[in-house]
Amino acid sequence: MAATTTKHSPEVGERAVRLVQGNQGNPDQHGSRWQAVMLMSAKIGRAPQTLHERAKRAEVDSGKRAGIPADMAKTTKALEREARELKQANEFLRKASAYFASSRGLQANRKRVAGRSSTARSNDDPIYRRSPR
Repeated sequence: MAATTTKHSPEVGERAVRLVQGNQGNPDQHGSRWQAVMLMSAKIGRAPQTLHERAKRAEVDSGKRAGIPADMAKTTKALEREARELKQANEFLRKASAYFASSRGLQANRKRVAGRSSTARSNDDPIYRRSPR
């Protein structure tokens, strides 16, 4: 059987998290945090694990719990993606410059030797000079 998900507005989830956090410190109403999560999740129709994870994430974001806040994690992920793209671009440019540098070197040699065979000698070689008569 396929799992169905119900979409709720973010405000409903935020309110449920606030209620869980508010009721967490009240031992008369709920014996533990998990009981508060179970009660609130039943009221809003979400899975208790989802609400529990949202409550933990809210504590991390507010600084009450150790961890990386969501905005910092998002920024870090974006910077890592940008660094990966820049590395790929640099690698491409390095390969392209090596390719074009080698092809330019070949073209320069062809222009320099154009019009002569590879075994031709210049007129300045002592072997080919005519002796004065």
